[in-house]
Amino acid sequence: MNDRVTLSFDAGVADVRLNRADKMNALDPAMFAGIADAIAQLTAMPGLRAVVLSGAGRAFSAGLDMASMAAGGASAGVDLMTRTHGLANDFQHVAWGWRTLPVPVIAAVHGLAFGGGFQIMSGADIRIAHPATRLSIMEMKWGLVPDMGGIALWRTLVRDDVLRELTYTNREFTGAEALSLGFVTRLADDPHAEALALAREIASKNPHAIRGAKRLYNDAADQDAAAALLAESAEQKAVIRTPNQIEAVMANMEKRTPGFLD
Repeated sequence: MNDRVTLSFDAGVADVRLNRADKMNALDPAMFAGIADAIAQLTAMPGLRAVVLSGAGRAFSAGLDMASMAAGGASAGVDLMTRTHGLANDFQHVAWGWRTLPVPVIAAVHGLAFGGGFQIMSGADIRIAHPATRLSIMEMKWGLVPDMGGIALWRTLVRDDVLRELTYTNREFTGAEALSLGFVTRLADDPHAEALALAREIASKNPHAIRGAKRLYNDAADQDAAAALLAESAEQKAVIRTPNQIEAVMANMEKRTPGFLD
């Protein structure tokens, strides 16, 4: 992983930061590569229970660094149609890839979350933002459509007409409005501290049940009722009466901290 992204790990929680603070974590080719590397590292990380994703400095991410992308040739002859990471291409992977991680991802958002940065934020399971954060589906400003996974991610969060208005106009809105619209889970004066606290709480739960719950919610938007009900039963069958599930019951009854195995 390059210096565009940092990753630390403690007690089951990975703390991932976009690390181009001098450019408000704008997305250049090195940042795309760093995020992809971080997702790959997290996918293979033993003992991982939850991830916090944030931006260093004054912003989460100001979106695409248009000058850097053009200078590096990234905007010319780009292959957008080849699926390089499962369902996604290289650019979509930096947002959609957080959804494919087996554990919950919590985005801590402050400053700016524009364009590609907004789509990366949207890939998290949960998003905690400062009320004054400035957000925008920015692509129309550059004559483009959102194409880093946003359409697939937002369809379960926000009304269709709201998405259309924000996309067609690239109107800027605040973290407080984002909460009312559904883009943000909750607000906090210190989103990173709140995200870490929540990640530690999640890390204290049965990891197999948490992973099963994430799979259920990931698949729910594309399932009919019959498939969703069957999936619930399958996930429950996989965890019920297992050592970790029994440990959850015993720890609650004995009022002690559980000791789960991965």
